[in-house]
Amino acid sequence: MNKSRGFTLIELMIVVTVIAIIVAIAVPNLLRSRVQANENSAVGTIRAIMSAETTFNTQNGRYSQDFSEMTAAIPPYLSGDWTKAKTGYLFTLGGTVINYTVNANPLNFGIEGNRGFYCDASGVIRAEEGAVATSASTPITQSR
Repeated sequence: MNKSRGFTLIELMIVVTVIAIIVAIAVPNLLRSRVQANENSAVGTIRAIMSAETTFNTQNGRYSQDFSEMTAAIPPYLSGDWTKAKTGYLFTLGGTVINYTVNANPLNFGIEGNRGFYCDASGVIRAEEGAVATSASTPITQSR
C-alpha cells in the first residue's frame, strides 16, 4: 500500500484561516498600544519642556519661545533636533517673554496619536481628541 505523506489542501486552508483570525485580533491591539505609547511619550516630553522653561526663566528672567535658543545655550536646557517629530509627535514652542506655550500634535491624527496636547506656564497639560489642543482644552488629569 502506497501512502503519501504531507498535508492535504483542506488542512492547509484550516491552518491559514486560524492564522488569519489570530492576526485580525492582534493587529488592532498592537496599533492601539503604539498610539497610547506615543501619547504617553508626548506628555513626558512636554513635562521635560516645562522643566527646561522653568529653569530658563529662573536664569534669564523670561521664557523662551524658540527651541534653538534652549538647545544652543551652554549648558543646553534641552538637547536634540526639535524640528523633527519625536515618537510620532511634532512639538512647537511659542508664547511671550512672560508666558510660553507648547503644543504637541501627531503627524497624522488617528495613526501616530489620537490627541493633541497643549501646555503653558501654568503647568497644566491639556488634551484635545482629534484636534490641536488649546488653553480651553480639557486637562489630562480629567476624564476624556
